[in-house]
Amino acid sequence: MKFTKITPEQLSFNPFEAIGRQWFLLTAGTQQTGWNPMTCSWGAAGVLWNKPSVTCYVRHSRHTLGFMEQQETFTLSFLGDAYRKALSFCGSHSGRDCDKAAESGLHPLELDGAVTFEEADLVLVCKKRYAADMDIADLPEDVAAGFYGDNDTHRLYIGEIVACYQKEA
Repeated sequence: MKFTKITPEQLSFNPFEAIGRQWFLLTAGTQQTGWNPMTCSWGAAGVLWNKPSVTCYVRHSRHTLGFMEQQETFTLSFLGDAYRKALSFCGSHSGRDCDKAAESGLHPLELDGAVTFEEADLVLVCKKRYAADMDIADLPEDVAAGFYGDNDTHRLYIGEIVACYQKEA
């Protein structure tokens, strides 16, 4: 599959649709040292510190967290509706227990040293710029009770978008 490199300013996607409804794969690691994708439906895209940026969240219990901590880059891969089953699989199975790519039918490849998938329509390659743990004590009571009753909080990551790739038609 061929991808065309574009600038962040050329992106034309609705983040509420792409992130919240269609979901995406957050992938960290390299093909040489190991990697893991996880399905996400929370995140943000915009400008921070005068740079095109994304914010994403990884629970402490997730296998992907270790790869995020070890690597300086990660990808956000947006796949079309035809891959909803693969996204569901990657969001409901742990890479500790299976080969997510093989079992979901996705084909990994590297762009700029970061793992993504041939099936992606859009790939954002990001450089990790900041990470912080969410503190339950600082959250509104309804959020803490509704999302963190088991105390499995998220680590927040801010990444600078250093490259964008769009699938060629």
